[in-house]
Amino acid sequence: MMQMKKTLLSSLLAVALLGVAASAQIQAQTLNIAFADPLSSLDPQLNNHAGDRSVDLHFWDLLVENNYNKLQPGLAVSWKNIDPKTWEFKLRNNVKWQDGTPFTAADVIFSYQRARNVPGSVATFAGYLRTVESVTAKDPLTLIIKTNIPNPDLPLNLASVHIVSKHVGEKSATENYNSGAAVVGTGPYKFVAYTPGDRVVMERNGSYWGEKPIWEKVNYRYINNAAARTAALLSGDVDVIDKVSVSDLARLKQSPNVKVFPYNGLRVLLLQPSFHPGSNPYITDNNGKPLEKNPLLDVRVRQALSLAINRKALVDRILQGAATEANQWMPADTFGYNPDIKNIPNDVAQAKKLLTEAGFPQGFKLTIHAPNDRYPQAPETAQAIAQFWTRIGVKTQVEVVPWASYSTRANKNEFAVSMLAWGNGTGEASYALVNVLATVDAKKGLGASNWGHYSNPAVDKALADSTAEFDVAKREAILRQSAKIVSDDAGVIPLYHYQNIWAAKKGLKVTPVSSDRTTAMMVTQDGKK
Repeated sequence: MMQMKKTLLSSLLAVALLGVAASAQIQAQTLNIAFADPLSSLDPQLNNHAGDRSVDLHFWDLLVENNYNKLQPGLAVSWKNIDPKTWEFKLRNNVKWQDGTPFTAADVIFSYQRARNVPGSVATFAGYLRTVESVTAKDPLTLIIKTNIPNPDLPLNLASVHIVSKHVGEKSATENYNSGAAVVGTGPYKFVAYTPGDRVVMERNGSYWGEKPIWEKVNYRYINNAAARTAALLSGDVDVIDKVSVSDLARLKQSPNVKVFPYNGLRVLLLQPSFHPGSNPYITDNNGKPLEKNPLLDVRVRQALSLAINRKALVDRILQGAATEANQWMPADTFGYNPDIKNIPNDVAQAKKLLTEAGFPQGFKLTIHAPNDRYPQAPETAQAIAQFWTRIGVKTQVEVVPWASYSTRANKNEFAVSMLAWGNGTGEASYALVNVLATVDAKKGLGASNWGHYSNPAVDKALADSTAEFDVAKREAILRQSAKIVSDDAGVIPLYHYQNIWAAKKGLKVTPVSSDRTTAMMVTQDGKK
C-alpha cells in the first residue's frame, strides 16, 4: 500500500513538473520588450530614426544586410560590380510577401523610387540613393543598378533602405502603414496592432524565408522614461529593456533575476552649432539683444566652446563610465576613424583667449536645445555644458523639448546649438558625411541631419572623392582626412560615444546585430542560439 502511494505521488509530481515546464514554454513564446527611442511611423521609408528602424527590421527586409558590420545577403543573394557604374544583384527566389504575392525586382525598383521623396519626412533616406541613376530588371530575379558616379559603397548604402511591396505600396500613403493596412512585408514578423505612443504588437511570420523566429508573439512597448523601463523589468512586466540608464546599472547588476548586457557602441553625442548668417533669437549680447552677426560662424568661437567642455567629467560623472570621450564622430578602430586626432583638452584659459581674439572678451548669451525624450543623459549633459560655457563668459541656458517638436525645429535650423546622437549605423565614416556634415542639398539627398547647416567645400570634396574611390586603403585615407578637416574647423562638437546597454530577465540573452537597434531577433533563451 505504501509503495502504491509513493508511486502515485511520484506520478502526480511528474505531471505537475511537466505542467510547469509546458507553462514556461508557452510563456516563453511571447517576448515583451520595452524600448526607449520614440517611433514616428510604421512607414519604413519615412524617417531615418533609430526607433523607427528598430521596428522596421521586424516587418521588412533589405536588399543587403549589414550585420556585425559585415555585408551579408538579404533579399539579394549575391551582387557584383560589372563596371565602375554598373551593379548586378541576384535576388532571392521563392520569397513571398505576407499576403502570398511573390517578391520580384519590380518591388525593389518601386521601393527605391518611393524612398527618395516620402511626403512628411524630416529625416529622409534619399542620401543612401544619391548615386543611383537607374534601377532596372533584367528578369524578375535580376536587378541592374547604374550609378551616376563610381560608388564602391553602393551595397552598403542599400543596406539601410527597406524594401516595400509595389502592389501594396503604390496605393498606400504613410497613414496606411500606420493603420497596419500597408504593413505587408517579407520580414520575420507580421503586424497585429499599433497604438501610437504605446506599443507595436506582432506575431511570427510562419512563411518567412529566413531563420524561423523563436518568439511566437512580441509586444514592443515604448517606455521613454529610463527609470520606468527599469521598474518594468524588475517587476516582470517586460522581459527586455534597452538604453539602460547609467543610474540604474548598479541596481540591475545586483538583481539576481536580471542580467545586464553592455556593448561598446557606434553612436556619438555631438553638438551642432548653427551656421545661419543672420541673427538668432537664441544668441544675444549680455543684455539680451540679438546679435546682428552669428558669432558661431567664427571658427575661434566654435573652438573656444569645444575647449571649454570637460569631456572626462561628462563621461565619469553623468555617464558613470558607460561612454568614451569623443574627439571625432567615429569611435576608435572603425573605418575612417583618424588616430592622429588627439583628445580635445579642457582648456579654459585658451577658450577665453580665443573668444577675446574673436571680439567677444565679455562673451555673449546662448541657448542650447536638447530633446528630453530621446537621447540617454542628453538633458543632463546639456546642463553640464551650459555650466562649462558660462565659466568662459558664454552665459548659457538649456531648453529641453519633446522629440516630435525638437526634430522638426532642428531640421529647420531654428536653434543656435542643437544636440544630435548620431548612430554611425553603417560602421564607417561616410554615413555621417552624407547625412550630418555634407552641405545641405535635399535634391541630392545630402545633409538630411545637418541641422546647423554646416558647409565646407573641403568636406564635400572628401565625400565625393571617397564615394568614387574603389581602393580601400585610399578611401580610408580620404575619410580620415575628412575627420581632420571637420575637427580643425569645429564643424560639429563631439562629446562622447555611448555604450549600448540592454538588460533582460534571467534566462535570456541579448546579442546585438547592428549598431544600437533593438529587435526580438536579438533575444534568445540563454544557452541556445
